[in-house]
Amino acid sequence: MSNLNFAYLKDPVLKNVSFTLKQGAVGLLGPNGSGKTTLLRCLLGQVPLKSGQVEVLGLDMANRARLARSGLGWMPERGGIIPGMSGVGLVAYLGQLSGMPTRDAMQRAHEVLHFVGLADERYRKCDDYSQGMKQRLKLAQALVHDPTWLFLDEPTSGLDPRGRVSILELIRDLAWNKGLGVILSTHLLADVETVCKEILVLRDGELLARETVDAAGHAPLQIFEVEGFGEEACFLAGLEKLGASVTVDKRLMLVKLDMQKLLSNPEIPDTAVDDSVPFPAAAGVGAILSVASECGYALRRVRCRPVSLADEFYKMVEA
Repeated sequence: MSNLNFAYLKDPVLKNVSFTLKQGAVGLLGPNGSGKTTLLRCLLGQVPLKSGQVEVLGLDMANRARLARSGLGWMPERGGIIPGMSGVGLVAYLGQLSGMPTRDAMQRAHEVLHFVGLADERYRKCDDYSQGMKQRLKLAQALVHDPTWLFLDEPTSGLDPRGRVSILELIRDLAWNKGLGVILSTHLLADVETVCKEILVLRDGELLARETVDAAGHAPLQIFEVEGFGEEACFLAGLEKLGASVTVDKRLMLVKLDMQKLLSNPEIPDTAVDDSVPFPAAAGVGAILSVASECGYALRRVRCRPVSLADEFYKMVEA
């Protein structure tokens, strides 16, 4: 996708969005109204594309969307259920719509319904399904034609905690073990942390950030929890020389360090880096230990405070 702009009327919904994805599990995050669902529709070729280029499975979605959709599975947030049809009948019907022969579509419908845990309910009318069963049914529909990529729009919407965990386990299995590409659009950050290895963040129709899910631990600003006793004034002065800001939380000192500045500081000795701690937190821990040693400050605790995906996401969208 390159330089994609899209508007339903006059106001733009997507603005100059560009990215390239390799097959894997990708989370699409953003506040309500940020353009997530519209972006999925553009990737599916469901809307006319007038500005920019969208290419999926090597095909231009502006004029070859129908051919590309044979390799795409779509699980919408709303709809997707035809009243009066049984679960297996509905999934088989959608398999036929994707181009599968009738017998193959029915056989495949039984297989995917077994995979999503609806084998015992497949002959019931889908109107009578619970919300959790309907979400599983929509996932089965998206899988029936054996797609290369799955596009999932709020797949855990309306589910209780147990149902949510169950759906996420299925999606994770598809992405991590069965090799499908997955784009998971959601506002639930915990869902992304469970399933995805990479995130795209949208805000006001613009691609705000693209990061790996574990990138929060490699953010430039890191906070270290420090507890000890001894020459506190000397220790604080030494931390100040590192460029640290220090706040006190009960018995803990919270030491905030800019890791980019710290690592580029020629006065920080190489011995300050502790190889037992994941980089770049290692340099911060090592530098704090070095200052404590010089001042005779006895440390009881020093560790990098974990930064969650939620922390990083809210920083980005609220900036």
